[in-house]
Amino acid sequence: MLSYRHAYHAGNHADVLKHFVLVQLLRYLNQKDKPYWLADSHAGAGIYALDKGYAARNAEHADGIARLWEAKNAPAAVADYLDLVKSFSPDGRLRHYPGSPYLAMRLLRDQDRLRLFELHGTDNKLLREHFARDFPDDTKRVAIGQADGFLSLKSVLPPPPRRGLVLIDPAYEDKRDYLRTVMTVKEGLARFASGTFAVWYPQLQRGDARELPEKLKKLAPEWLNVTLTVQTPAADGFGMHGSGMFVANPPWTLAGILAEAMPWLRDRLALDASAGFRIETDADGRTPTRPTPARKRS
Repeated sequence: MLSYRHAYHAGNHADVLKHFVLVQLLRYLNQKDKPYWLADSHAGAGIYALDKGYAARNAEHADGIARLWEAKNAPAAVADYLDLVKSFSPDGRLRHYPGSPYLAMRLLRDQDRLRLFELHGTDNKLLREHFARDFPDDTKRVAIGQADGFLSLKSVLPPPPRRGLVLIDPAYEDKRDYLRTVMTVKEGLARFASGTFAVWYPQLQRGDARELPEKLKKLAPEWLNVTLTVQTPAADGFGMHGSGMFVANPPWTLAGILAEAMPWLRDRLALDASAGFRIETDADGRTPTRPTPARKRS
């Protein structure tokens, strides 16, 4: 399905969770000098204007990154993510939101490599144009393919340095994406057992959305699953009421960072009293946290 354009949703609450976790994973990889690769299965257009075009039509960022923009008391890890996002709007006004490829370019080092896949023709063209404009000296570190990310990830696994992160975040508009995500992680771990695989998924009423994290848990001996619910599910069963990030082979530090950050993110992004978060992990044997309701913001 090639109708999906992430620009309509840029900077929403789901992007905040996905990219906050992505930044933590890259920060952890950067702690060692040895190089690594980041492979992104659905890279999108790279960066999005929020004050015009598709993103301005739905303005989903108003209930996402915009709620965090002026915050002064963010936990350290959230403040780090916000500083990276703000670096793409240097005049201090929320004008642009960076997708995962752009956030990665802020964090990858000279020895690291970025492999991007985007099948949508228009977004692939924009991604190439944006990188040529904003990162003209990094052509050797970045490869952009117009290809099905589910199928193409195997071409870069395992990465030559045997260190790496794979980000899988399809639109899930096609219900087959749920099964393809599971199979891609399964095949990816078979090729690259020590790699970190991060999967974003929506919280929806439909069964395959609810079942996805349970299926992923069976694939990896060590995993972490975090969800952020922002509102009560719609009575008609339609619409996204939150999202999650499943991480196979997570850094040992990630659970602690999330335990500090998620209450703050929940309170800032809550749309009603049903907002909450959940952190589950099999990586360190701790009991999963229970869903926690939002507090009223002052």
